[in-house]
Amino acid sequence: MKTILKLKGMHCNACEMLIDDALQEIQGVSKAKSSLKNNSVEVEFDESKVKIDVLKKTIEKEGYKVVA
Repeated sequence: MKTILKLKGMHCNACEMLIDDALQEIQGVSKAKSSLKNNSVEVEFDESKVKIDVLKKTIEKEGYKVVA
């Protein structure tokens, strides 16, 4: 499955890398690509292994807010 989550709190390229790395460490996530320009992250993941709530909590644990 692919989803795009809107984020708040990103302000540099390091933010993108931090979010992408944190998400890609989750079992079941195959790809994560953040966009500072769009304030979002596109995530490809296996729904049978990980739920969207886990993705959101991981992002928020890193200090960013998921707004949609």
